[in-house]
Amino acid sequence: MGGRTSEGDLATVTTLRASVMRLARRLRHQRVEHTLSSTEMQVLATLSRTGPATPGELARQEHVQPPSMTRIIALLEDKGLVRREPHPQDRRQVLVIATEPAAEILEQSRRLRDAWLADLVGKLTDEEWELVRSAAPVLERLAQL
Repeated sequence: MGGRTSEGDLATVTTLRASVMRLARRLRHQRVEHTLSSTEMQVLATLSRTGPATPGELARQEHVQPPSMTRIIALLEDKGLVRREPHPQDRRQVLVIATEPAAEILEQSRRLRDAWLADLVGKLTDEEWELVRSAAPVLERLAQL
């Protein structure tokens, strides 16, 4: 399968990009903890998904510079949402681990976002909902590429 280069394909790509970005922005606003920045929430989500990580690993995963990640970790640690532990194989390193309160915030935020999105898709027609259901695995694949 080649690139999508026809005028119609490029228009579809543009519409997809803009729609995904608007929906993501609206979803980010649906959260239970408003004292955390989007970046702090993303770091907690990454730790939840991947498990303990070094600050350097987190910086790479989140595409930020290591000094920025060090500040983010310090803020999260001050809020009791992460803790640092010695790295089991490299004593020069530390592992950053999400705490139980962080897991609770993430779970509550996920439930809130799911409920918000379920309410939104409830406004679709049956035909539109079937299209969304069919597209969901493809969108997931795009997110993983």
